[in-house]
Amino acid sequence: MNITWLIIASFILFVVALVWTLFIFKQEENKMKKYEEEGDTLEDQLKRSEEYEKRSLSSDVPLQIVIYSVFTVVFFIGLFIYLV
Repeated sequence: MNITWLIIASFILFVVALVWTLFIFKQEENKMKKYEEEGDTLEDQLKRSEEYEKRSLSSDVPLQIVIYSVFTVVFFIGLFIYLV
């Protein structure tokens, strides 16, 4: 396999990750604007913080493990193809 294909694939993955990150950033920014418009209180912030901690441990962390595992497998497959 030509190194050009690996560079192209890496660039595509980079662009996808960048777009995804910007999309998530925009969603969080919209949430913050909504909270400011509704009149955010300390109690609301504490409640959201506790909910986030619970949700993060039950759904976000396993999702990150899957994402990193898939990325690692794809990386080693690409490396193997490149070296062979």
